[in-house]
Amino acid sequence: MFVHPEDDPRSDGGFVGERDTLVGYLRDQRLTLEMKCAGLDAEGMARRSVEPSNLSLLGLVRHLAGVEQKWFRRVMAGQDVPRHYSTDDDPGGDFDGAVPDPAVVAEAWETWRAEVAFAERFVAETPSLDITGTNGDESITLREVIVHMIEEYARHNGHADFLRERIDGRVGQ
Repeated sequence: MFVHPEDDPRSDGGFVGERDTLVGYLRDQRLTLEMKCAGLDAEGMARRSVEPSNLSLLGLVRHLAGVEQKWFRRVMAGQDVPRHYSTDDDPGGDFDGAVPDPAVVAEAWETWRAEVAFAERFVAETPSLDITGTNGDESITLREVIVHMIEEYARHNGHADFLRERIDGRVGQ
């Protein structure tokens, strides 16, 4: 196990109401990602799963920073900001640029944390989960975005379990 159950920062459910439930489960998924990466150096963070995959924990952090940015900053808040790692010319930049450099790792965590902080503020300051943003030509509610983010983290945290086990044998809880 990564942490003793008494030291686990994640909740054990018990949320009251729709907003608190959705926000709580998303927070727990974000904390799970941090726990999966805890204690690794740049080499461990950038270690690839198996050839030919470019999947790594660092790539996941970079990817999820971009996902946070897309859904909360670009779609819901309507901000026209450049994407962090992926471009039209390099759609896999979040994973391809995940190299074993301590500065790259530090920047990825800083970017991810900034996007998470923006998302948390945005959700906290929004009066209703029914507000909509625009994704291409389609409207989407904040509620749907939060549910999608829970799903996105849950899927990638499953990847993170296998990646961490390959790096040092640790398995998730």
